[in-house]
Amino acid sequence: MRNKPIGIFDSGIGGLTVLKEIRRLLPCEDIIYFGDTARVPYGGKSKSTVVKFSVNNTLFLLKKKVKIVVVACNTSSSVAINHLRDIFSIPIIGVIEAGVNRALELSPNKKIAIIGTRSTIESKSYQKQIKSKDKKTKLYAKSCPLFVPLVEEGILNGNIVKEAMNMYLEELKQNGVDTIILGCTHYPLLKKQITRYLKGVFVVDSAKEVAQHTRDVLTINGLVNKKKKTKEEFYVSDDPEGFMRSAQLFLKRKISKPKIANV
Repeated sequence: MRNKPIGIFDSGIGGLTVLKEIRRLLPCEDIIYFGDTARVPYGGKSKSTVVKFSVNNTLFLLKKKVKIVVVACNTSSSVAINHLRDIFSIPIIGVIEAGVNRALELSPNKKIAIIGTRSTIESKSYQKQIKSKDKKTKLYAKSCPLFVPLVEEGILNGNIVKEAMNMYLEELKQNGVDTIILGCTHYPLLKKQITRYLKGVFVVDSAKEVAQHTRDVLTINGLVNKKKKTKEEFYVSDDPEGFMRSAQLFLKRKISKPKIANV
């Protein structure tokens, strides 16, 4: 089992921020990444559809003999993670729980903000998890729909980004939040700008936290790989060329051309 790869799936390319952090923390692991680019985004789909897609994605990774599945998609983590854990015996990690736990550890005054896509914010998944662990925490949730297209277009600086920050984050600043969760896997690419705008506020990078949680789970189960030579495989359900171009922005390096997966 130790020599088997880590499996990661996302509805598209945002989960590459999770892959990047896992590679940093676990440099000796093989990784298989699946991006469901034919059916992205998941945010507008019904719960039953997201659950079905998430099961399909997990089954695809299991065929690749992975030892753990990382759900690097906030929507799937919101609505499908418990179902996946019920039907599969393999360890399954979601992006929400790790970020929530870290935010509660860091927040000095229990004034926590969550930013994400509209579907993630409206699902209240982060809010419910936080309240289930600490009912006294005061929560502020804000959808930031422009952040994803800005990241995917490679627009990470300049006046447009400044205006978007002001539009979405000024309210949180005025409310005196002390900790903010980046509730979308695209947002780590804007982490420096968000940190600069919200001076003195702890910024929780869910991609980083889920990578640390993955390392912890592998360590506890004796599944950390020790070999030095590693490989990565990328699969998509559509547009491998477009994925390959976007991957260079997220990972700051070139990847091999993804293969088409039938899910």
